[in-house]
Amino acid sequence: MAIQTTNPATNKLIKSFDEMTEAAVDKAVTNATTTFDQWKHTDYKVRSQLLNKVAGLMRAKKKDLANTITLEMGKLLVHAEGEIKLSAEIFDYYAKNAEDFLADKILNPVHGKALIRHSPVGVLLGIQPWNFPFYQVARFAAPNIMIGNTVLIKHASNVPQCAIAIEELFIEAGAPLGLYTNLLLSGQRATALVADPRIKGVSLTGSEAAGASVAAEAGKHIKKSVLELGGSDAFIILEDADIDQAVAWAVVGRINNNGQCCVASKRFIAVESIADQFLEKFKTKMAELVVGDPMEATTDLGPLCNEESAVKVADQVKRAVDGGAKILLGGKRVDRAGAYMEATILTNVLPANPVFYEEFFGPVALFFKVKNEQEAIVLANNSPFGLGGSVFTQDIERGKRIANQIDTGMVFINHPTWTQADLPFGGTKGSGYGRELAEVGIDEFVNKKLIRVSELSDPF
Repeated sequence: MAIQTTNPATNKLIKSFDEMTEAAVDKAVTNATTTFDQWKHTDYKVRSQLLNKVAGLMRAKKKDLANTITLEMGKLLVHAEGEIKLSAEIFDYYAKNAEDFLADKILNPVHGKALIRHSPVGVLLGIQPWNFPFYQVARFAAPNIMIGNTVLIKHASNVPQCAIAIEELFIEAGAPLGLYTNLLLSGQRATALVADPRIKGVSLTGSEAAGASVAAEAGKHIKKSVLELGGSDAFIILEDADIDQAVAWAVVGRINNNGQCCVASKRFIAVESIADQFLEKFKTKMAELVVGDPMEATTDLGPLCNEESAVKVADQVKRAVDGGAKILLGGKRVDRAGAYMEATILTNVLPANPVFYEEFFGPVALFFKVKNEQEAIVLANNSPFGLGGSVFTQDIERGKRIANQIDTGMVFINHPTWTQADLPFGGTKGSGYGRELAEVGIDEFVNKKLIRVSELSDPF
């Protein structure tokens, strides 16, 4: 895939970029390695001051950065501004809390004294997606820089200007050369880079195929990897739910980021006593969404990230219908320039349908009616993915019991799956492994070193 900015609202090419030469990549890895040898000895105050500066610059440049997001991948401008705000919060969160998270942990062995000390591991490679081009980078870079690691970022090929802008923020904040480096590379070359012995770990957010390729390469070279892959979150509506509130959140959960979110609500599962009521209201609200230019404040639903994605989602809908599904709403490309797809609701999607186990990365909702709570749980778990999920009920204890039975990394009660700096993020099954954000998100790429002090008389 060429490294270029193509505005998905018009499908017009804006700017192209040359890939880095092998010599330039080697120099970048060398710089990151050299800087690690220095950065690992800095104290937390120095590291936190840098991250605070990056966060401040993000806020100061919010409108320009948000415009770049919207231009490159089509996110609604108001949501792009929200992404910049969230990203700045993540940098500030780790600047404030990392020292406490990484403090020595005192142990109490039977003999002697012992502690666990958290040490950095070295140069890390982050392979990042286009759908949240600043947030995804922030949740990888912020904790690892605070640990004392250095980071190389291979960003998605359709958001090169976002990638360059993040590196420029670090430069302006005074980061040493090699602490944070953007690599203009293809995905294939990034995977091959995992083999470089100077790189000590890799984190990828992306497709299952990309994750499998990177994990295989990391495993081959005995390196730690963290994967955040696709999702097909269930959104369960029980008979005691506040239906109007559930509908409002269902629309947000499905249409956020124009439907292109790993933790978007994708499979809507309603118990039969309220299923028709929910579906009718959900259809009405989805039909009211205004499709338009993502730069315009009146737009509810913008384009997909590129024409290829729009073609793929439209083809999935066609294959779903060929397999027996019914279109309740939408189902077609929007008749205008750009990578647009109508807000769509599909029903009668059965396990034999070829799309039943696929992820729909666009504004397509799958609706299911079940008899009861237990059927809802079984259906929610009948997926190769295990990222997030939602349960809507006014009985919170009931919601917690159901959450315990859903095989995902996250379950939200009375809210679609979402993210914030102080909540861990990650999944199970085909959605990957490892966690980002919160305290647990700083534990992935550290050496948890045991230091034990023994008396000479202690037994062997």
